[in-house]
Amino acid sequence: MIAPQALAWAVMMLSALTACQSSQGLGASDVERNTPYGTNGRAKAVDGLLVGHRLMAAGEYDLALRAYLRAAAEQGMSADVLASIGTADLHLGRLGQAEQILRRAVEADQTLVPALNNLGVVRMEQGQIGEARVLFQRAFALDSGETDSIRENLKRAIAQSEAEVYTSGNLKKPVMKLVRRGQGTYVLLSQL
Repeated sequence: MIAPQALAWAVMMLSALTACQSSQGLGASDVERNTPYGTNGRAKAVDGLLVGHRLMAAGEYDLALRAYLRAAAEQGMSADVLASIGTADLHLGRLGQAEQILRRAVEADQTLVPALNNLGVVRMEQGQIGEARVLFQRAFALDSGETDSIRENLKRAIAQSEAEVYTSGNLKKPVMKLVRRGQGTYVLLSQL
């Protein structure tokens, strides 16, 4: 049970607090006073994707990732946003995360050239040259061969995939047997 003095004290404090509170919120002068210098609190924010792209061009990949995540919160997880987040993760060396996010971007839009190209780069870094080659070929075809970096990536993937076929480590030594076929006739048999 609450003591009558404590109840009276609580009612008195509550009425004092409600008397101090304004029903209209902050006035215009209060808003201006609380706004940081040099910013306009009423202005619309710059698109997170645009900010992220500019930060990527400047080499600020961690800040770009933050801008892309802000864009995801504002716009939703579109294919462009996913591809941008995956690209930032790729530049930060987070290959596993980049692969997952870029695969989601490609699933959302199978014609998104940057996502295909960057997923190919991730797969090349992971040693999956055959899959990277296919991804680069798709990106090259969709881009009509206009982007030099995609062309170079495709050339590198083709060269590495063909080099793998001819390296001595991948070739199995055939088992050779010399078999006699009649008098004075021998046949060399191999198991390829």
